[in-house]
Amino acid sequence: MNKFFRIYVLTLLFLSCSSDLDFDQANDLKLEPIFVANLAAFDIQANQFVIGGVEQPLVGDVVNFKVFNDVDFTNNLSRTDLYFEFNNTINRGFSINLHLLDANNVKLHTIPFTVPAYTPGQSPVTKTEIFENAKLDILKKTEKIAFVIAIMPGIPLTSNSLGSLKMRSSATIYFAVQ
Repeated sequence: MNKFFRIYVLTLLFLSCSSDLDFDQANDLKLEPIFVANLAAFDIQANQFVIGGVEQPLVGDVVNFKVFNDVDFTNNLSRTDLYFEFNNTINRGFSINLHLLDANNVKLHTIPFTVPAYTPGQSPVTKTEIFENAKLDILKKTEKIAFVIAIMPGIPLTSNSLGSLKMRSSATIYFAVQ
């Protein structure tokens, strides 16, 4: 009897209920990760706008930006938000243009900023530029970013001028991976 009971229990252990597995569900899988990354930053002292005792009304720089060279990266990209923050402690206002350029230095898109002269208690100037759909295609062609800073009229800057113009930026990148 004991032997029969053992065989019966072992038989029950090998029997189980199961349902058909649907492995086609994996084809419907859609991942939508979001990444946030620092983009660019600068801190320009007021006296850096003065060269040889003469105020430079226009300064700029071009930075390589070959983020979109990876095909898998660009194919899965669904949206990008570029966030900019400017903090000005110089007693002069600035007009700033951020130009997105292709490999041949052709201007694809411009993001303009107006940063007022410093006043105590002033909040930073912020802006978010959203790239999706056709505008995202323009961003994907970007290989260089040109910063052009123009000083607005006002009290002339000297080598003893105080304050700085600071910028920091970040990118929030949205993917749709299927």
